[in-house]
Amino acid sequence: MIRVRGGKSFVGTDSPEIPQDGEGPAREVTLADFGLEAQTVTVERFAAFVQETGYVTEAERFGWSSVFFSDEAHLAGASAVGSRLPWWHKIDQSTWRQPEGPGSTVEDRLDHPVTQVSWADANAFAAWVGGRLPSEAEWEHAARGGAEHKRFPWGNAEPNDEIVMANIWQGKFPRLNTMLDGYERTAPAQSFAPNSLGFYNMSGNVWEWTRDPFRIRSLSKPARLRNAQALTHSEKVLKGGSFLCHISYCYRYRIAARMGLSADSAASNAGFRVAYDI
Repeated sequence: MIRVRGGKSFVGTDSPEIPQDGEGPAREVTLADFGLEAQTVTVERFAAFVQETGYVTEAERFGWSSVFFSDEAHLAGASAVGSRLPWWHKIDQSTWRQPEGPGSTVEDRLDHPVTQVSWADANAFAAWVGGRLPSEAEWEHAARGGAEHKRFPWGNAEPNDEIVMANIWQGKFPRLNTMLDGYERTAPAQSFAPNSLGFYNMSGNVWEWTRDPFRIRSLSKPARLRNAQALTHSEKVLKGGSFLCHISYCYRYRIAARMGLSADSAASNAGFRVAYDI
């Protein structure tokens, strides 16, 4: 755990790249000091939690979850979760133990972020270790290294298909991943250079659940409709982007970027890290 000094800070940006996500405008916040784990919760730690408590995740209870596949067979298949996103598929028995469904395993990924965990699953683990999920403002403050204006955890330098700064997509999404960063899917939770405070992978790798409900602070009609949808589905805010993000498709590995997802959802690119009151 890293102790983060609070005080006056901000959340969001006055230069949003994806305005419909509610990235802006920036708003001032005052934060108390808090603790945040340097890395996301790993498969190994989550397995210990399950072993001790007998916890059963929501994906295990539902019997399926969402998995990314970009090969032609899957893209042309009928199992796509939605026609707009044909690379996402409803896969039976995809759980934290087998994130891509039957035949996959985490035995070679014990130091990787645990995935296929819902918001409730993340909260259950956090409570077990005496912590909680971070707020969106806390998450951004830690990712920036304080009340600094930074686009990414490392600064403002833009990663691309030749310059590796984090575990994001390189190539042409979704059919060509050159894996210049060395990973097709997740990377170890403690990989790539940490930010100025010592936090790993706050850009890319896996989306991270926060404790906050997803809302867009705007009076526009589209925002009102999106907020109503988010409320109906109990959506929560996730931060950081994932290994699937690319500037041409999902430019959400920026600190101010955000995503809303129903609290009972789980996916092969979503995990979490634990915060603590101090």
